[in-house]
Amino acid sequence: MDYLKFDKSQLINLKYSLDKEILRANRAGSYASTTIIGCNTRKYHGLLVCPVDAFGGEKHVLLSALDAAVVQHDKEFRIGIHKYSGGNYEPKGHKYVRDFRADTIPEVIYRVGGVLLKQERILVEKEEQILIRYTLLEAHSDTVLKLKPYLAYRNAHQLTKANMYANTRVRYIPNGVQMRLYDGFPDLHMQTSKNAEFVHVPDWNYNVEYLREQERGYDYKEDLFVPGYFEMPIKKGESIVFSASTKENHPVNLKSKFTRETRKRVPRNSFKNCLVNSAQQFIVKRNHKTEVIAGFPWFGAWGRDTFISLPGLTLATNEYQIFWDVVNTQVKKLKGGLFPNMGNDDSPAFNSVDAPLWFFWSIQQFVIETGALAEVQPKYWKAMKEILWSYRNGTSFGIHMANNGLVWAGIEGKALTWMDAVVNGKPVTPRNGFAVEINALWYNAICFSLEIAAHKKDEKFMDQWDYLPGQIRSSFMETFWDKNRGYLADYSNDEKTDWSVRPNQVFVTSLPYSPVEKDIQKEILETIKRELLTPRGLRTLSPKNPAYKGIYSGNQEERDRAYHQGTVWPWLLGHFCEGYLKLHKNSGFLKVKSLIEGFEEVMTDKGIGSISEIYDGDPPFTGKGAISQAWSVAEILRILKKLEGMEAL
Repeated sequence: MDYLKFDKSQLINLKYSLDKEILRANRAGSYASTTIIGCNTRKYHGLLVCPVDAFGGEKHVLLSALDAAVVQHDKEFRIGIHKYSGGNYEPKGHKYVRDFRADTIPEVIYRVGGVLLKQERILVEKEEQILIRYTLLEAHSDTVLKLKPYLAYRNAHQLTKANMYANTRVRYIPNGVQMRLYDGFPDLHMQTSKNAEFVHVPDWNYNVEYLREQERGYDYKEDLFVPGYFEMPIKKGESIVFSASTKENHPVNLKSKFTRETRKRVPRNSFKNCLVNSAQQFIVKRNHKTEVIAGFPWFGAWGRDTFISLPGLTLATNEYQIFWDVVNTQVKKLKGGLFPNMGNDDSPAFNSVDAPLWFFWSIQQFVIETGALAEVQPKYWKAMKEILWSYRNGTSFGIHMANNGLVWAGIEGKALTWMDAVVNGKPVTPRNGFAVEINALWYNAICFSLEIAAHKKDEKFMDQWDYLPGQIRSSFMETFWDKNRGYLADYSNDEKTDWSVRPNQVFVTSLPYSPVEKDIQKEILETIKRELLTPRGLRTLSPKNPAYKGIYSGNQEERDRAYHQGTVWPWLLGHFCEGYLKLHKNSGFLKVKSLIEGFEEVMTDKGIGSISEIYDGDPPFTGKGAISQAWSVAEILRILKKLEGMEAL
């Protein structure tokens, strides 16, 4: 039985099928993504989207699409599909689609009269190369296969237009052509496993529209360059592989390479395997660095997201070496006690107060998982102490430890916590001052560090820091707790204490060291369960609050204003579930199991086989944002492993 499968009635319904996207990323930093019927609806869609070093390592769409056509009796049947103005789709290849499945790799079956053609795609694991295999399953007459590539050659965040600067020349290579539209880009080598005729008829395909960009209020029309087409006969039972790569390949090896790459894939034949498969795609090894991509298709490697998602992506999948590879990459970036949250090596942005504190939690999870406190090597211990002293003495963005032992952070116009949406230069959820989760993480980091210091017999550190946990517990309760309300304040500064019911208080229930007692943790969880918990995660604001926005939609400003004002985030559910299990133990098992297994429903929704970045706060809790988010997948995987451990007892 196929786990990820769609039938003809679903596929020919464009309203349904255009909402289902498939994505595959590889360890080289490239990805391939489109809808299940092959119609690109985003500027981020493409069959080969690669990082380009000459342009700061940002991802660029090289091959946007590949249209196939079958020819019999001099009649051509085109099975591609693109959207144009007026809601027109041309060609209308979706009407020939009969079946889509993706348990191992994406596979589409087309029926054109007596012809049955299978298309399969695979992104090579460690190279910038897409392989597309066409197999003629049935045919009653001589059949010719035509393949027409559509090239974009532009940044994934931008669109391109027809121009006079594109280099439209091709150089013939074995079974194909090599070309490069613009300087600075890599060459694109397009080849087939079977000797084919390439007909060079360079032309622009004008005004292709991207539906999702139009909905999001962005530019949505693009011109794509078509250099010509490949044409070759294909017999019943024969397979032909098309390759698009930044390196020239030996055509004779393309079929065997396709088979080898397929065997490497984790089959997506179960809920857990879908998550494991998805988790693998966020890890990139490139230029001697191992990093975590925060989400697809538009995120990069973000510091905060890296440390929050790392345990679920690696420890929950037994990838311990990758865990340390990522940590080593990040430690080299530490500066002034802060990790860069976004940007590249040339222009990093150190605008996250919580990323360094999640670094402690991430390593702490490794220690809890393995019991190997000795794995905290001197270089990590040095980084930890650098962070703690930077926070204690003060560092960038007003981050410093106040006299009461709590961490104060923030300057005007900056959003330093994970609730970091900014509109017109102003944070949507300004949280300058003492933020509840920052101080819960601060307390946990100090307690964990004292644990390490005791193991390493670092008496100097213990003498300097041993008094602080008690002071922080007292100040934390005084600042954030109101027994009459039954929950924690979200933040406090000189002007106000914000009592909005938000999920940031959940971490006092999930972190290994908590500044509040268990009876208070229980009250907090009850408030969260009553006002914030949904089947897809925790709302970022209670619906009782007048500022609550239950639907994430509209242009960028409208979406940003809803981002942390009610929108649901799946990654927060991991910490709710962990806190719930810590308090209720076995009696909470079924509740948590039901919440986690509820995500099986989304395996065939939005990003197929993965979990979206966010969901609407109102029913039916529709998936929004990025179609595959690292910390969404990671936290569900992490709790799933905890549940499996409980079942094994």
